[in-house]
Amino acid sequence: MTSLAHQLKRLALPQNDSNLLSQRVVASVLFDPKDAASMDRSTFYALGCTGLEELMGIDPAFSEFQETLFSQASLTLERSVQSKEVNKKLDKSISLFLTRLSPYFLLKPALKCIEWLIHRFHIQLYNQDSLIACVLPYHETKVFVRVIQLLKIEDPTHKWHWLHGLQKPGVPLARGTLLTHCYKDLGFMDFICSMVTDSVKVKHAGWLRVIFSFYASTIVSALDAVEKITNSIIAKLLPFVQLGLKSNLLDYVAATYMVVCQMAVKVVMEAQLVDSLTVQLCKSLSRMPQLSREGLSCIIVLLQNQKEGIVGPKAFGYLCAIPTLVSTLQSIATVHDISPLLRYLLPHLIHSVMTQDGWFLSVFCINLQWHLFSEYKCTNIHSSTIVVLCRMLLEEYVSCSIELSSDRISALNQRIQSAVRQFESRYPCALDVALENHVKKMSSDHEKTVLHQFISLTMSCGKYQILPDSDTSLMLSLNHPLASVRNMAVDYLKEILTSEHNGFDEAFLKDALLERIKDDMPEIVLSALKALQLYLTFSLCRCSVLKEAVRVLDDPRIIEGNPDLKAQISWEILPFLVLTNAAPKCVELQMASCVAETTLLSQHPLTHGWAKGKHSCCFTCLLIFEKRNLILTRLCFSDEPWWNPEKMDANTCCYVHLLCRLFDVVISGASQGPLALCFKSLMQPLLQVHLNEPTTLFKFLSLLWGYNSNLGDQLDCQVSAILQTQALYVGKALLCNQPIKTRNVLAAGSSPVVPSLLVCLCSGVCEVRRAAIAVLHSLSGVVSSPYYLLVENVLKSSEEIIADPSYLSQALSKMYEEELLLKDKKKKLASIEQLLQCVQLPCCPAYTCKTLLRALQDVHGEPVLAILLPAVERLLEQCAPDSCTFLPDEAHLLQLLLSKFNEASAPLLVKDPRCLEVFIRALGTSAKPYPSMPGFQIIALEQITKPFFNALGDEKIQQKILSVLFDLLVGNKNPACAQAINSVFKAIAVDAELVANELMPVEKQKVTATVQQARRSKMQTRKTQDTSRAVSEENVVSWPRVTLILELLQHKKKLRRAECLVPALFNLLSRCLEPAAAEQENLEYTKQLILSCLLNVCQKLSPDGGPISKDVLEEDKFNVELVVQCVRMSDMPQTHHHALLLLGALAGIFPEKVLHNIMPIFTFMGSNIMRLDDTYSFQVINKTVQAVIPALIKANEGGSAQSEGNMETVVSHIVHVFVDALPHVPEHRRLPILSQLMNTLGPSRFLWVLMLLLFKQHVTQTSVSATGAEKEAVVERDQDFWISVCCEFEVKEQLTSIIRILQYLMTLPQDKEEVKKEETVSDVIFSVEANSGKDLRHFKFLSISFMAQLLASDRFVGKVADCEDITESTLQTLLEEVLRYIHAVARCVEDNADKPTAKFWRALLSKSYDILDKVNALLPMDSFIMVMRGLMGNQLASVRRKAMELLNNKLQQRTQWITVLLELIGVLLKIVGRRHGQVTAQEEEELAINRQTALYSLKLLCRNFGSGHQEPFVPVLKKAVELVADKDEEKNVMGSALLCVAEVTSTLKALAIPQLHSLMPAVLDTLKERKDLLNNEIYLLSAVTALQRVSETLPHFISPYLEDTISQVCITKRLTSCPQLSVRLSSLSTTLATKVPPRVLIPTITKCHCNRLGPLMIILKEHITHMEKDQLNNHQSELTSFFLSALDFRAQHCQGDLKKTGEIEGCVIDCLLVMVMKLSEVTFRPLFFKLFDWSKMDGASKNRLLTFYRLADSIANKLKGLFVLFAGQLVKPISELLRQLNISHTDDDEDNVTKSSLLLQYVLDCLHKIFLYDTQRFLSKERADALLGPLVDQLENMLGGDEIYKTHITKHLVPCIAQFAVAMGDDSQWKVLNYQILLKTRHSSPKVRFSALVMLLELASKLRENYMVLLPETIPFLAELMEDECEEVEQQVQKVIHEMETILGEPLQSYF
Repeated sequence: MTSLAHQLKRLALPQNDSNLLSQRVVASVLFDPKDAASMDRSTFYALGCTGLEELMGIDPAFSEFQETLFSQASLTLERSVQSKEVNKKLDKSISLFLTRLSPYFLLKPALKCIEWLIHRFHIQLYNQDSLIACVLPYHETKVFVRVIQLLKIEDPTHKWHWLHGLQKPGVPLARGTLLTHCYKDLGFMDFICSMVTDSVKVKHAGWLRVIFSFYASTIVSALDAVEKITNSIIAKLLPFVQLGLKSNLLDYVAATYMVVCQMAVKVVMEAQLVDSLTVQLCKSLSRMPQLSREGLSCIIVLLQNQKEGIVGPKAFGYLCAIPTLVSTLQSIATVHDISPLLRYLLPHLIHSVMTQDGWFLSVFCINLQWHLFSEYKCTNIHSSTIVVLCRMLLEEYVSCSIELSSDRISALNQRIQSAVRQFESRYPCALDVALENHVKKMSSDHEKTVLHQFISLTMSCGKYQILPDSDTSLMLSLNHPLASVRNMAVDYLKEILTSEHNGFDEAFLKDALLERIKDDMPEIVLSALKALQLYLTFSLCRCSVLKEAVRVLDDPRIIEGNPDLKAQISWEILPFLVLTNAAPKCVELQMASCVAETTLLSQHPLTHGWAKGKHSCCFTCLLIFEKRNLILTRLCFSDEPWWNPEKMDANTCCYVHLLCRLFDVVISGASQGPLALCFKSLMQPLLQVHLNEPTTLFKFLSLLWGYNSNLGDQLDCQVSAILQTQALYVGKALLCNQPIKTRNVLAAGSSPVVPSLLVCLCSGVCEVRRAAIAVLHSLSGVVSSPYYLLVENVLKSSEEIIADPSYLSQALSKMYEEELLLKDKKKKLASIEQLLQCVQLPCCPAYTCKTLLRALQDVHGEPVLAILLPAVERLLEQCAPDSCTFLPDEAHLLQLLLSKFNEASAPLLVKDPRCLEVFIRALGTSAKPYPSMPGFQIIALEQITKPFFNALGDEKIQQKILSVLFDLLVGNKNPACAQAINSVFKAIAVDAELVANELMPVEKQKVTATVQQARRSKMQTRKTQDTSRAVSEENVVSWPRVTLILELLQHKKKLRRAECLVPALFNLLSRCLEPAAAEQENLEYTKQLILSCLLNVCQKLSPDGGPISKDVLEEDKFNVELVVQCVRMSDMPQTHHHALLLLGALAGIFPEKVLHNIMPIFTFMGSNIMRLDDTYSFQVINKTVQAVIPALIKANEGGSAQSEGNMETVVSHIVHVFVDALPHVPEHRRLPILSQLMNTLGPSRFLWVLMLLLFKQHVTQTSVSATGAEKEAVVERDQDFWISVCCEFEVKEQLTSIIRILQYLMTLPQDKEEVKKEETVSDVIFSVEANSGKDLRHFKFLSISFMAQLLASDRFVGKVADCEDITESTLQTLLEEVLRYIHAVARCVEDNADKPTAKFWRALLSKSYDILDKVNALLPMDSFIMVMRGLMGNQLASVRRKAMELLNNKLQQRTQWITVLLELIGVLLKIVGRRHGQVTAQEEEELAINRQTALYSLKLLCRNFGSGHQEPFVPVLKKAVELVADKDEEKNVMGSALLCVAEVTSTLKALAIPQLHSLMPAVLDTLKERKDLLNNEIYLLSAVTALQRVSETLPHFISPYLEDTISQVCITKRLTSCPQLSVRLSSLSTTLATKVPPRVLIPTITKCHCNRLGPLMIILKEHITHMEKDQLNNHQSELTSFFLSALDFRAQHCQGDLKKTGEIEGCVIDCLLVMVMKLSEVTFRPLFFKLFDWSKMDGASKNRLLTFYRLADSIANKLKGLFVLFAGQLVKPISELLRQLNISHTDDDEDNVTKSSLLLQYVLDCLHKIFLYDTQRFLSKERADALLGPLVDQLENMLGGDEIYKTHITKHLVPCIAQFAVAMGDDSQWKVLNYQILLKTRHSSPKVRFSALVMLLELASKLRENYMVLLPETIPFLAELMEDECEEVEQQVQKVIHEMETILGEPLQSYF
């Protein structure tokens, strides 16, 4: 862009912006620009106000913008044409609003408000910075991009041009781009920082978190991204950093902290700046303790990254004022290094502590204690720094002590002693180094004294104390060369130990005593040892002292040459080797290690080498040491083959436990270590003493081999896998050394060796299994053993067994199966059987049996169970309720034993009754010894699987087990057992006959499914209660048991021969229905179960629901009557459900049996089940309907007509049942039930029956119960429901139903008297005999009304629109039926014209026409036209009218037009012009209505087709004009004709010109008929409409009629009060004013009568408004003459009503003003002077003056400052006129007084406007002098009386003179004016004086401080008036003085 272009752009005015005028695209955030362009301003305003209200709900501060930016006035404010000050104020308000809005920008209300500001105030053009500041925090959102796209930033020099790249792609602003621009453009950085400061000024911090977050994240990230922070960046940020640190907003301060930290990290700043920042940070912390952690962290970062030592002491003071400094630093130190702050803080703190007094000192002492002693050590400070701090502490103390007095020194010592000691405890070395260095520098004694004072403050002061006897310190005395001094020092230490040893730390005491133990003098050593003994009594560090004592005893110098002492010391220290604590770092272990390492014990033969193995041999050393004293008494065991801990007594268990522990210790010690030989030597005595026999030894080893599987742990001994493995290898070694005879004994069947080894093979540890295999190898050669084959097979699979512990069970199972196949089974099975025999032995431990059975888990069969059966019996006997004591292993054993009852062993239950008895006993054993295990009963039940039950084979045994199961279910209360039985029964496959046997009474063992039995049960149900006899006890049914069995049958799928259950179930059902059974128990639930079981049987036998073969189940076995009786007798809905579902299933299987009972079924459903509101009931109804009704229809299909009729009758009865029950059905169930019913019946056949029955129900029941007010609502509700029912089906089915309904209605008689006696099938629907004539008529009317409603409903029309297969034949048939019915009803209308029912028939005919209308809407257009043509030729006038109304409706719908409709024009014209001879008044009225309707039809046809087909409508216009011209025509018809004329004329345009000569006079003549017009407003409205449309269409051809037209418009306007007519007349006036050319209109207007000036001026005013400038110039002279004539209206009608005259004159003036505003100065000046001359013309009356000055006042108001150019000539005339108008020159005539008052008013107002808009110094001295006197004299003018005088003064004269003074602008003239007004205060009339005071006050308020020069001459006059005789004047003076004081700002009371 060029430089010139830039300049032009800057100079461009906002109002010239083309964007403001363009409406094609409008800027918008929420809408598309094109859519926004189509929306009006009020829409955006409403949107903005809505958003503002929502924001006010969030933040009430937004309410201040309700009266500014969102006020009603803002709708009309266009800022582009406002002044600079207004726009500046507006910008400020918008900026404030956007700043407040920014935190809420993403909310929907905020976007609504921004939308209004963009639309109205164009903030995207004028407030870009404020808008961007509002949305910039959200730069990563799409809304931000949407706002940026509104900006005009294409110019490369634009401030925001860098965002231009985002506009086209519409992508959010990347954060990296933002940061880069931030540090590159410092202006943008300043903008971001300023955003925060601006927001802080106007908003509470709670909602500014978004702004602060954006500020912190952007600035910090920008500083981090820039390579080098320049001075410019620092200078730009520092002012904002300072503002942030001074802020009271937490978030702002926190954000500033982050910025400071980033600056500190990135750049090294000047020392002064760092000091200043630190001080400001400390100040902000003292002001905001909530941010103490963040602020201190910021200071630490600042100090850490800047030069050290540049921060001054000022910050220290502010830091110490922080109350939470200590705790906050402590918290920070746990995570971060705070040493930079401590390096600054601690030196200042130390100095302050030493030099300050009072409160300051106390505060810092506390801080010192914490900093130095609690926290300082936690930080990573270099040791040199600590030394420096110690040095500073010491130097500060020395320097202060030198200057202070002794009292102050002691006070200082008292204060800092605890702090010094704490410092010493943390850093003793640093303090010692500082003391040492200071001692080297000491020179004076005073310094030494001060140093000793400081040392006395430390904890170690005691060692520097001077001993009185040695004259030296304690430390030097302990190391003195003289033994006596050293001994004295040790004695002093003993004294210290016996008393409180303050000033002595334990380390010093311990080190001193241990050092003296090494003394050369024995007495000193002895004294030191005694002191150590005292030290041990209080010290916690005993171990180190004891170790030192042991080292002393081990000194060779003590024991050298004294063997007895050496032995004594050895025996004394040996007990320290014994441990009682196993902790790794315990004192005992440390002492044991120390003792073991001594020279004494390392050289002792017993403990030689123990120092290396000291951790494992501490217990064993006691055993070795005391082995000769160990006495164990051997217990004697019985000859049992097994050592079974489960059956041992307590003593035996203790003995075996001790043996196991000894064996463990010995075998563990012998296996490894330096003492292995010792332990091996112990093994032989152990075995010889306790296990000397091989059998005993191997019983013991067998115990060890298998004991780790013992859950009971009776020995309280844990056998680890290592010990188990060691025992196995010991056994292997021993076995290998045994003779063959002994090995035979050990491998015998009664020996525990082999079973125990098999138990080891089940171990989970690989090495245990390997060791067991090794032992078995030792037994592999023992052929005589019964386990020989077993051992051989196991050894063959040794590798697999070692690798997999589960392989043993596979190997044993494989071995067992192979042996079963061999011929010599008895020998081969010996090994397994022997193992099983071992398991069942009572002496074998249960844990061993358990493990062996697990190994044999895959070994099954009858022999296995037979061998194990005694064990099962023995364990079950233990389950007695009174003595159920089970070990854990026994419980697991019994579980494993019961698992042997399986498919393989099941036949044994048939062969061995004892086995069956044991199993049944197990089923009855409910014991559950341990919660973690299932009960034995559950375990036994789980064995009854499908294979097990099938394997039984024998039905008796199966029956027995089933019976036991059912008995358990009855008597058991355990839910787990019931669940298990349920699972068992569900899993097994059962023959239904077995279950049937369980369901029969006790004496009946079998169910014989015979016909006789069914008949007997049927006969039983028919017995009454009176004839029934008591049932014998044998036949009593156990209903609880039966119920439980039936429950099991509910979900039983694996049921063979299910048909066997049917007789038993019906037998039970018949027993349930017996009165005796019903009285005894509530059997409803049982009935439901029986019915459900029967339903299940039916479904099993016939899955598809079809018939069943007689071979499977005979029909007689199903007793349907019993089921129906069950339905009738029961009161439970659930029972009904089950029975109905069963009947539904039976309907498909045995339809004939069900159909005989169909009506009782549906009658019951209607009275009971349909009333229930649950999904299950609904499903029952659906299933019953779906099952029964198709069977009914299928049974009657293909039969005779009679059977078909019977079927329809039955179906009608069924539908009737449903309809009767409908009011009681829940509302949301009604529609689905009826829909399902109809879908089942077939809607095309029976939907009409349902609808008619619903109508009948409404007529006979619903409407009868409803009151008058409720009837309409009830009808509407029912019709909505009926429509919903119909719309559930297809359109074709609905139309068919409507046809059937119409046909049915045709069969009904007109009234009840005509009913024939013969009964028809249709009586089922509506019986005429059973209902009244009123009901019959109501039924007909309701039916017709519903059909009309249905055809018009949205759902029906929608279905028709979606339907593609609807045929014209159906619609044609429907139309024919409708017309046939209309014909019948029309005949009834004629027949009943004189009867009371005539009104009903007419209403019914109307409804029938309504149906016809709706049907026609469905017709194709060709058919529609054909039908309409025929109907319009009908003889009945009502039929013709209805046809035309249908046509009109079709035309009004504006569907796809077809020009064939034009053929109807001729027919319609015939109706319009038809005349009849003699007709009645009623007929005449109907004919008139038809003619109006025809005219309306012609009007619609013309509107729709006229523009494209004008010729056919020329006859229409001609005919309508004829009607209008006929004065005898009926007025309503003429009104319709006028409307038709209006429409046709506007359409035909030029073709209508030939008719104008007839039309216009006729229309104008109609308007002249005043009487008719005023009585018929519609007629008048039609005439005006016709006139308006003709004028609008042919404005250039109406000039001959223009004068009459204008006259009629003016007259009619004056007469009418109808608002619609007023609108039409206004439209006509506008048409005349805008369409007729000036050359025609203006001459016409001048000819009109003056009484019509008001309306005439309205036309002329609008005409002048639309005139071009050239046209106005051409007609100006003509218009001037007209206006001079019109303005003379007041003069010509001076005697008329002044108010009316004023109104007309006002219209003329308003019209003239419109012309004046369009004139130039050149053309206006002669016009104005011409008017002026006209007012002064000789002979002119005062009325002209009145008119002229009223006009001048109006012109001055319009032209404002321009009028002053023409007002010079008015000064003298006005001056003279003012004098004349004074009361002394005015006549007394009342009329003249009123006119004079008006004239005076207009003159004063005119002068006021001249003075007000004077910018050209209009008031020269001469003009001012000419006007001053007359104006002031008006204060005395009492013209018109008091009220008019008061009005003149306050509203006219006072403003005029005040503005006069302002316009003069000369203080000399002000004095004259003021003085003249003051003189009036001395007038005799109090009113004049009062008015003068009012004038003075107004003058002062206008001149303000300029009035001060007039004040001196005013004071005396006011003083006089303060004592005025009139109270009102006196009060007014006081008011004037008070107001003047306010205005002038000076007190005036002092002048009075």
